[in-house]
Amino acid sequence: MHWNKVRECMSRDQLRSYQFEKLKETIDRVYHNVESYRQKMQEKGIIPEDINSLEDLKLLPFTTKQDLRDNYPYNMFAVPLEEIIRIHASSGTTGKPTVVGYTRRDIANWAELIARCLTMGGGKRESVVQISYGYGLFTGGLGFHYGAEKLGAVVVPTSGGNTRRQVMLMKDLKTEILACTPSYALCIAETLEEMGIKHEELNLKAGIFGAEPWSDNMRKELESKLGIKALDIYGLSEVIGPGVACECMEQQGLHIFEDFFIPEIIDPITEEPLPEGERGELVITTIDKEGLPVIRYKTRDITSISCKPCPCGRTHARIEKLLGRTDDMLIIRGVNVFPSQIESALMIAGDAEPHYLIIVDRKDNLDSMEVLVEVSEKLFADEVRKLEEVRRKITSSIYTTLGINVNVKLVEPHTIERTEGKSKRVIDKRKL
Repeated sequence: MHWNKVRECMSRDQLRSYQFEKLKETIDRVYHNVESYRQKMQEKGIIPEDINSLEDLKLLPFTTKQDLRDNYPYNMFAVPLEEIIRIHASSGTTGKPTVVGYTRRDIANWAELIARCLTMGGGKRESVVQISYGYGLFTGGLGFHYGAEKLGAVVVPTSGGNTRRQVMLMKDLKTEILACTPSYALCIAETLEEMGIKHEELNLKAGIFGAEPWSDNMRKELESKLGIKALDIYGLSEVIGPGVACECMEQQGLHIFEDFFIPEIIDPITEEPLPEGERGELVITTIDKEGLPVIRYKTRDITSISCKPCPCGRTHARIEKLLGRTDDMLIIRGVNVFPSQIESALMIAGDAEPHYLIIVDRKDNLDSMEVLVEVSEKLFADEVRKLEEVRRKITSSIYTTLGINVNVKLVEPHTIERTEGKSKRVIDKRKL
């Protein structure tokens, strides 16, 4: 199923031609309306007329989150403030947030993107969509809300929290599509079990989960516990919010909507472009954004890209499921570790709940890593020998995945904090 088949299935040649036309318009807009972009381009000796093909994109300077903070709050906007109808801001924990402004057209485009994503999950006009992302400055809730309304679906704007009530509404209102973070979806699954409700009693068909990296093994867990097809969605507030890319039912990567965004993969160290299929940092240029266009925005997200045809018929390139972020990556005794790798190892080992916390420390100049892992009520009440067997099994699985030994500690159910937003997976006690 396609929401906008003409745009989603255009030929690669048509798509590239369209991208270049929109790119030229965007570069001209930022050069003349955003002082920081004009200064950066002039420092590199570039003017808009120097961009004569999509390949010339690499000549342009990068944009980082720090650029948005340095120009807080409005200096990166490419239109007068009276044309801005919505403000969102990132959930940064230090310093000033990154402020994003949307024009009326930007909001309409965002709704278009989410309508595409919901259609990928089987969404139709008569679908009931429960939105359990947070509403407010965070882009998740309102982004999905407007997209679901554009689709014509029935919107249930529950936001996050009050999980038992969410489950009650999910059952009574016959929710078909659930939109939230994967960690909150697990919390909902736990609550279903506590309330004695089987997933067969629900009308759920699909979940569209994002805002944090999650593994294919967690996907299997969610699909099993909720009886759904679990799809990954990707976005970030600096670019537009959720809806930059989304999985179709084939689950073979996330289609990045190239009629709105030009993706690149670069080496995060050298910043040089990498060929198709190689894993690196995702860089995004917006080509149909008025309020806050971004040129070569460094997302810090690690993935790869493929332009191979997808069985669903969409021609837009696909990015692989995110491994993690360059700023979330831990270096333990010279080994690069992403939290999603730990999660995957836990799911492979079995016998553990998909709730964990990584604690990193440094003693006598040597890095140490401890992984706290929840086990079920039944297992925790079992004999010590059985628990030790599970602990060894998990330790072995993590070693096989990472190649390093870590200390695994099994903890009681509900020991690790739950959240309806992004989960905190790492406590790093090192003074680096």
